[in-house]
Amino acid sequence: MKLNVEFLHIAVGVIKNSLGEVLISKRADDVHQACLWEFPGGKVEQGEVVFMALKRELLEELAITIKTATPLIKIYHHYSELSVLLDVWLVNDFSGNVYGREGQEIIWSDVNKLSNYHFPIANKGIISAVQLPNCYAILDDTDNKPLLFKFKKILNKGVKLIQARLKNLNAKELKSFLELAMPLCKQYQAKLLINSGVVNAWKIETDGLHLTSTDLMRLNTRPNNKGWLAASCHNLLQLQHAQKIGVDFVVLAPVLTTQTHPNAKILGWKIMAELIEKVSIPVFALGGVAIHDIKQAQIRGAQGIAGITAFL
Repeated sequence: MKLNVEFLHIAVGVIKNSLGEVLISKRADDVHQACLWEFPGGKVEQGEVVFMALKRELLEELAITIKTATPLIKIYHHYSELSVLLDVWLVNDFSGNVYGREGQEIIWSDVNKLSNYHFPIANKGIISAVQLPNCYAILDDTDNKPLLFKFKKILNKGVKLIQARLKNLNAKELKSFLELAMPLCKQYQAKLLINSGVVNAWKIETDGLHLTSTDLMRLNTRPNNKGWLAASCHNLLQLQHAQKIGVDFVVLAPVLTTQTHPNAKILGWKIMAELIEKVSIPVFALGGVAIHDIKQAQIRGAQGIAGITAFL
């Protein structure tokens, strides 16, 4: 993000209904990014509080009144003709019957079918944030507890996104575990990513790949993996590189003091928030965080929390 660039500040609402569907609307044919689909919202006027701008815009556009909304993600994007800051909020509670007051077409879409619609390129990070949960569990094999027991415990907690960081397993052990784990993920409607440091990780078919910070910095382009691509980051350089090569989301660590790395230099909530502000991809807070820290993380711009013991 360049501070000397003037950004058009836009408040954006990701509106969810009781079915978990999100509302998208079609842009008019005589405006910037014409005829593409978007998440509704509008310009924040000078001196206007973002939440109030969002409330005003959604009432004008959709005839709804927001009751509560939570910050989701900020997207800074440079088009050839202008630069925009999309200040995106998640709206779960509203009143009124939704309709396009300006004659625009609107649709309630399943979050996993958003790729069926053409959006402005700046919306890529929003779509990732909408599709991601607020918890990212890391299944680790550094203790002696049975892996499958820990895995089932995580799934039973309702966690839908899990990283298999199983660097101590040999190829045979890993294959045996995944043969049991992948059907369980399907049963629980969860996604399993494999850590790039795991033996044969780049050849294993799971729901995605999680890059170590070392592997991240070795890449100049996004690898041709199927599914989600995540990465571990510890500083601004790594965050910016992850965004540059097209990573879908990252973990940023360590936010707080951890039992495993008690002497590591922690970021703290303030620095974490400042780093997140400089990129436009979903970021999970990792390191010393617990489930009760989810709201704390989200207020500071994070997607949610990630952890090894947090979900056990």
